[in-house]
Order: sequence, then structure tokens, then C-alpha cells
Amino acid sequence: MNLEQARYNMVEQQVRPWDVLDQQVLDLMQNLPREAFVPDAYRNLAYADIEIPLEHEQTMLSPKLEGRILQTLQLTPGDMVLEIGTGSGYLTALLAKLSGQVVSIDIHESFTRQVNQKLAQQHIENVTLHTGNAAQGWEQSAPYDAIAVTGGLPELAATLKGQLKIGGRLFAVVGTGHIMEARLITRIAEQQWHTESLFDTYLSLLQ
Repeated sequence: MNLEQARYNMVEQQVRPWDVLDQQVLDLMQNLPREAFVPDAYRNLAYADIEIPLEHEQTMLSPKLEGRILQTLQLTPGDMVLEIGTGSGYLTALLAKLSGQVVSIDIHESFTRQVNQKLAQQHIENVTLHTGNAAQGWEQSAPYDAIAVTGGLPELAATLKGQLKIGGRLFAVVGTGHIMEARLITRIAEQQWHTESLFDTYLSLLQ
């Protein structure tokens, strides 16, 4: 299998057509080897338009959704980012490439351990991994310039919004049915947030 061609096809046939037009995001997804983060049994599907199964009944996000998250958050090199739900570590690596520091939390210790190794193999050193429940946020490193929630939330905790810096951005998928709402929340003042509905999708609820 020609992985470089598959990676190119992923960007041009899946990610870009889903309105991901930020060239920095497209270039990064073109260059970072997604197969390095996929379970060995699914390596040949690393660039397919599917949610690849992981342990603990979890899945990787589809490539096009990963691209939209990155574009939506508009990361800059100095940003402090919180990722809630480390999973495979692929999105973690992408976030790290676009920002200054990533704090990534997962409730499953095996994910934290595996991703630590994968990031080291890719020489990515600006990520701090923790095992824990961050559905309400992660106070320890707050406030954040950006927060990415990689599982669905029945509702958005006020504590999460409160951990954004002024000007900070939060991406989350909120709802309980088969059609959920992807939202961008931007903190515009100490007690003021702007919520933008982005698109309808479905994500398994955050564990």
C-alpha cells in the first residue's frame, strides 16, 4: 500500500471537501503519518473515511472531523491547549504541531501510556499527558487558549467554559440523540461567551 498516496487522497478527497481550507492544517495532515497512531490491525485503513476502532469500545475521529476541529480552533504557536480525550494520539500530535503546549487527558491509562510512546517516536515533546476524568475541565493547567473535546457531551459544563482565557476557543459536540451539534464557544469577556453552531454530527459520548 502506498501510504503517501493514501495520505494525499485523504486530504484532497475527504478533508478539503469538508470545507477545511486552512492550508496550514492541510499541509500538516499531509505530512504527519496517521498510520503511526492507528492500531496495527487497522494500519491499512489509516486513511479511510471511517472511525477506526480503538480499545475500550472507543474510536478514532474521522479525518475530516479532525481537520475541521483544527481549522475551527485557529491555533497559534504560543497557544496552551487542553485536549479532553486523548484516544489514539493522532489529534494530540496535530494540536501539538500547531500550538505551544498541549495538555491531553484520557480516562483510560492504556491510551495515555501508548500515546506517550507514539509521540516520542514522532519527536513531539510539547505534550503533557494525564490519566483522569476531564469532562468538567482540567483546572491544573488552566486557563487555556483552546480546548478540544473529542467525545460527545450531553451538555457543556460551565467549568469548561470558565477555563478559557478571554479570546479562548472551545470545540465540543453537544447532545444526546443521533444528531448532535458541533459548537465553537469563544470567551469574549470575563462573564461573556459567544456560541456558534457549526454543523450537525454524531460522536460517542465522552467516557
